[in-house]
Amino acid sequence: MTVATLAEVLQPALKDGYAVAGLVCLGWEDMCAYVEAAEAENAPVILQAGPGCREHTPLPILGKMFRHLAEQATVPVVCHLDHGYTLQECREALDSGFTSLMYDGSRKPLNQNIDETAAVVELAHAASISCEGEIGFVGYADGEESAGTDPEDAAQFSESTGVDAMAISVGNVHLQTEKSDGLDKDRVHAIQAKTGVPLVIHGGSGVPADQRREFATTTNICKYNIGTELRMAFGEALRQAVRNDENQFDRIKLLKQTQGPVSDAARAVFRSMR
Repeated sequence: MTVATLAEVLQPALKDGYAVAGLVCLGWEDMCAYVEAAEAENAPVILQAGPGCREHTPLPILGKMFRHLAEQATVPVVCHLDHGYTLQECREALDSGFTSLMYDGSRKPLNQNIDETAAVVELAHAASISCEGEIGFVGYADGEESAGTDPEDAAQFSESTGVDAMAISVGNVHLQTEKSDGLDKDRVHAIQAKTGVPLVIHGGSGVPADQRREFATTTNICKYNIGTELRMAFGEALRQAVRNDENQFDRIKLLKQTQGPVSDAARAVFRSMR
């Protein structure tokens, strides 16, 4: 059994200078592909259930799916709630077998974010699991604008909440389909100078692979969330499967053809963080 907490995979990454992939899951096929890729690369993996995933599949079902894969895997697998917005949702994830909770209070005033995140940290730590929080706001491509993380706020947030990992806004943006100019190195180092907690980059698909590796090996960035580039790999593989046999109507046969290409794309993600 290789079920792991977030702290159990991020603390070695912090010590040894690499990052762990937090892979955004939408269904069974991509979850299987991600664990297959992690085993092929002998790397830990964080399976993440975000808001879109939870709209499609209830948390108790996702918990069982994640735990089943984790218990069969030969590498550490974290069962992670991504962007939990309420204490109730975080408690449901805990009760559903998740081993890591991410509470997102980043749209709220600093003191409110601290108080609410601290409550989730207390809930998580009482159950011997981990909690990630977010300070600053990571925006969305063609959507809400980012608000960069203030290093002083990051120090206060980390110390006051006791989070196991801290998501920061340093030029990263959710849902980018193209690579950006990269992260703000000066801001990353300014935040790192104020706190020793493992740092997390949401919207990691927009970060060029060479910069992922550079920051993973030289800073306290220990986790990159990757979703969009893997969804793109899935979409292309599914379109190709349909083109290969336009008379095929069996969804299982079509979806099985996505697993290899998605696994290959995930393996490239793992290699970009070491």
